[in-house]
Amino acid sequence: MSSDLKVIPLHDRVLVKPEEREEKSAGGIIIPDTAKEKPQRGTIVAAGPGKKDEPVMVKPGDTVLYGKYAGTEIQVNGEGLLIMRESDILAIL
Repeated sequence: MSSDLKVIPLHDRVLVKPEEREEKSAGGIIIPDTAKEKPQRGTIVAAGPGKKDEPVMVKPGDTVLYGKYAGTEIQVNGEGLLIMRESDILAIL
């Protein structure tokens, strides 16, 4: 992500860049856009400071696993990102 990022998450929110969706199945079949699974894995781009007495545990560059319907999709500099609460993150990989 470029250093001219204009979005700074507040409190316990984090900004995540989702992984690319799978284009082919394990058997080599091309998956159409309508049948692609929403990714559940991504990289932290930015993190807020956390709640009072509860700092965030993730930092930019961490690869995380999050819930299938977690977060809100936003566009920043033409790039699709998710903004979500840290509690929506299931694990750091």
